Amino acid sequence: MSDQQAAALAAFESAGAFLRGHFAYTSGRHGADYLEKFRILEDPRASGALARMIADRFRPSRPQMVAGPSTGGIILAFEVARQLGVNAVYVERGEAGGRALRRGFQIPTGTRVLIVDDVVTTGGSLAETSTCVGHAGGEVVGIGVLADRTSGRTPTDVPFFACLTVDFPSYAPEECPLCAERIPVAEPRGTSKRVAV
Repeated sequence: MSDQQAAALAAFESAGAFLRGHFAYTSGRHGADYLEKFRILEDPRASGALARMIADRFRPSRPQMVAGPSTGGIILAFEVARQLGVNAVYVERGEAGGRALRRGFQIPTGTRVLIVDDVVTTGGSLAETSTCVGHAGGEVVGIGVLADRTSGRTPTDVPFFACLTVDFPSYAPEECPLCAERIPVAEPRGTSKRVAV
């Protein structure tokens, strides 16, 4: 594990964001690990330090704007933009699906845009955000995330950086070793729904 990965893991753990137990994910699969992104985002020191990793990684790419998808990407986009000294825009769910710029946000044609997000599980929101930025006239120069749960398997045609990369094994409920051991399924703090995977 690199020094950067170790520092990111320490930030997640110190913020109480790396949960261990028995979780039922929204996919229906079960697993023993979960990243509760909002524990990081409520901690200004931890989120600021991770945002600095992203800003430092992409500073040589000279981004002129930072874009983040709602919800968690908003906080991160603001902080990374602040550290880079540029503006941020926020991409929300569109009325007809996908992602859209709303609330008067605009991306001038040719603007070099860095996309950021909190935790990547499937890469869907990153792809939708990238498409939105492109349709608005921006040029995506990179993607930075707090954590990549796909262990580097998210397809992207621009430079990609994750502060923390993890690979959480998951199981169908009937094959789950935690269920076999009769370990109760826990709900993550702050939600009454299944966790996203």
